[in-house]
Amino acid sequence: MNAPALADQLGLTDQFGRRIDYVRLSVTDRCDLRCSYCMPEGFKGFEEPEHWLSFDEIERLVGAFARLGVSRIRLTGGEPLLRRNIAELAGRIAALPGIDDLSLSTNATQLERHAQALKAAGVTRLNVSLDSLQQARVEKINGRDVLAKVMAGLAAAQDAGFAPIKLNMVALAGSNDDEIDEMVAFCMQRGFVLRLIEAMPMGATGRNAEYLDLQPVKERLRDAFNLVETTLPGGGPARYLGTADSRFNVGFITPISQHFCATCNRIRIAVDGTAYMCLGQEEKFEFRPLLRGGCSDAELEAAIIDAINLKPERHEFREAPHKILRFMSMTGG
Repeated sequence: MNAPALADQLGLTDQFGRRIDYVRLSVTDRCDLRCSYCMPEGFKGFEEPEHWLSFDEIERLVGAFARLGVSRIRLTGGEPLLRRNIAELAGRIAALPGIDDLSLSTNATQLERHAQALKAAGVTRLNVSLDSLQQARVEKINGRDVLAKVMAGLAAAQDAGFAPIKLNMVALAGSNDDEIDEMVAFCMQRGFVLRLIEAMPMGATGRNAEYLDLQPVKERLRDAFNLVETTLPGGGPARYLGTADSRFNVGFITPISQHFCATCNRIRIAVDGTAYMCLGQEEKFEFRPLLRGGCSDAELEAAIIDAINLKPERHEFREAPHKILRFMSMTGG
């Protein structure tokens, strides 16, 4: 049975029976911030631009994934809004048959001038990183004083019609964990979905982050705000609590305290076309040589199936926290 026929029959399924329908696609490894848990100040190990996948190569690769059953694409970085003509790329991906959900993760420093174009291009959802509501803390955690720019970007996104907008807060013990209730109140007032994220030990920055177990936080918020278990669209790993009237929801992404490997439905593709099967393992597959070597569509689809079969059963963040040397920005957010 050829690759497309096999995918039609089974979907894009890994060796552990997990259906893979979600690709997180990095369009640049550059970023205008230096978040303490992600990329160190002074980092110089960026990918050479000639190694970046072109828009044509990205469109072809995503199209092949879509033919094999992937329906969700998230544009990431680095900071994806630093990639020139990002709205054009978004439009090309949104138009591909089979792509039902195109989302984007951003730090929002550039969002004010891109929000309308992204919405028009077909981006359906936004995730915005915001680790604090205090200017001094934003500068300390993110390496830049950008709180005003982020707030302007959020306002522009709401004006453009994005709803709901998810705010991603990496919860850091001793840095911003005393601000979680304030962030809850802010999101309730503004109509945002809050997502609390545990720091992951990726690279020296991730291992040095002030890890906070979110399980006690989840139970405290459940009691304090009378929250109940709920679900939200998006296909990601967050487990959600919400108010009974559904006006506010908070998600918890807990790769350390309560991993979600058994239901993992995603892979990440770096800006150079390298697919990483797991954040906490080294299995990878390089698509750029195939794309630049004149491969046929059938060969590309067969390679995707081979790549998915490399996906490991689970990460080892607890057992081997020093295993992954690459930074998050190098993998794709």
